[in-house]
Amino acid sequence: MWLKFLFLTCVIIILGGFASISDENREKLKTLPLNYSQFDVKMSWDVKAVEGNTVIYGVVQNVRYTIMEDLEIWVALHDSKGKLLSRAVCFIIPRQLDMGDTAPFNIKFPILANPGSKFIFTYKYSGFDGGGNDGMAGGGSNWMQSFESIVPVSR
Repeated sequence: MWLKFLFLTCVIIILGGFASISDENREKLKTLPLNYSQFDVKMSWDVKAVEGNTVIYGVVQNVRYTIMEDLEIWVALHDSKGKLLSRAVCFIIPRQLDMGDTAPFNIKFPILANPGSKFIFTYKYSGFDGGGNDGMAGGGSNWMQSFESIVPVSR
């Protein structure tokens, strides 16, 4: 009896923690200064200089697929003339995002990005709409998309 009570209490606390993290991510999605929105994802982020590095802090949301798996966000930093300066990646955890779910991402470059230089974001994932006996097979799609963002003036 006590074990059952303890187990249920732990489940409620854990799920409540996930809900507050999700709510925090949704709020960041609305308030972070830089944004991207497409048919499949929404992203918001900020860029900070931290101890000689450039760090992108952001949130991504699945707005298209029943299940999005193995989401990766790659970012290449180019100077204002187009020369590649650095590249970095973030593998999104949790591995699976259900529709509407959000997850944070952080991408760190070992150099300072000058305002006016350019980030080229590339994200890729496997998206599933259901349709198979296991809920995933039959609706799968591998997708990759890129977009550019100018490095903002530091705040």
